[in-house]
Amino acid sequence: MFTGLVQQIGRLERISFQGAAGRLALSASFDAPLQIGESVAINGACLTLVEQAGAHLVFDILQETFAKTSLRDKSPGSPLNLERALRLGDPLGGHLVSGHVDGTGELRRAESAGRDKVLVVSAPGLIADIVPKGSIAVDGVSLTVVEVSPSAGTFTVHVIPHTWSQTALSSLPAGARVNLETDMLGKYVRASMAGAAAPAALTWDKLRGAGFLG
Repeated sequence: MFTGLVQQIGRLERISFQGAAGRLALSASFDAPLQIGESVAINGACLTLVEQAGAHLVFDILQETFAKTSLRDKSPGSPLNLERALRLGDPLGGHLVSGHVDGTGELRRAESAGRDKVLVVSAPGLIADIVPKGSIAVDGVSLTVVEVSPSAGTFTVHVIPHTWSQTALSSLPAGARVNLETDMLGKYVRASMAGAAAPAALTWDKLRGAGFLG
């Protein structure tokens, strides 16, 4: 479990595969040592650390993860948002993020709004799970949705100067794909509602039978 608060920016070294399994190598320095086997969110995708030598970190990655995230778009030297897994007692400053990417969106454009940046993201396949003032993780960064346009399949988020300067979001060009994880609670509510029976039609006889009419 994560919070969407990026702790470090790493640099991709390489991604290699043998069959369906592979390794992702990057360089990054954390304040506290990492432990082999621990989970780290890399651009919002939860991966397991399997090797480390100083700032050199290696993670297991499945072909499925590679195919369904924007990690396959990255080249050596690309900046990556990193966050270690949440521990009991840690402050929850962002929102609950599982590290299981729902899909990718496309950054349409980044605009200035005073000191902030406004990102317009296209994600027609996920738009039903995105609501104004709800939370969303964009490349692992916890952000608040400002506007949603279901007809256009787009949503907007505001990024404050600190987040812009301390994450890899500032390196994204227009047209870049981003990993998206929609709000966890919203997904459960939607799944629950999908299985619920449609409410029965309200009629005058039912109102009379319930005592609302004389």
